[in-house]
Amino acid sequence: MAVTTELPVSADVEIVSDEVLWRGRTALQLVKFRQRRFDGAMSGVRTWELWRRGRAAAVLPYDPVADCVVMIEQFRLPAFAAGLDPVLLELPAGLADGSEPSESIVRREMVEETGLSVGALVEIGNFILTPGGADETCMIYAGCVRVPIANGRIGIGGLASEQEDILVRAMPAMEAIEAVFAGRIQNSVAAIGLLWLANKREWLRDVWANQGG
Repeated sequence: MAVTTELPVSADVEIVSDEVLWRGRTALQLVKFRQRRFDGAMSGVRTWELWRRGRAAAVLPYDPVADCVVMIEQFRLPAFAAGLDPVLLELPAGLADGSEPSESIVRREMVEETGLSVGALVEIGNFILTPGGADETCMIYAGCVRVPIANGRIGIGGLASEQEDILVRAMPAMEAIEAVFAGRIQNSVAAIGLLWLANKREWLRDVWANQGG
């Protein structure tokens, strides 16, 4: 299902023109607009290319017993184009299928990408990933999992129909958190989730211990 290209109505934003340049699973729009400035006046006409990706959701899978997280690695063409290492350390994540709830997205993607299921979920927050060019928002959760090993390669995941090639591995929680602070994790969603875990790890272990995971 393609994402919507409709724009909200606001007294503070005047849409001068709106053209859909390309439409598929996502869409690319060329929008000319004016917006209300901080001094109260309307701006001149501005022209932006707007990539409509819609809603996404991601999960930081955490095993409170083994005190480890499940991370995935996969090739990313945009990272390659940016001159970065194209194999990024990430969280299981995906785009919404229409009005699909965010919790359903992460449960589906967890199975598809890692072969593991996630239990209790704790909401970390909803974030816009590239406000300078795309409307994609990502709801991030921490999810309770049980892993077969606490450190090392779990297996290969992903959908063959989408040519996905995903390495799944368990990492000690502190090792993953230290990797963020050392600048070794360049995926923003993964970094946000792990920085949250750095602050909430003991609390989360207590919550899931009391809830039985």
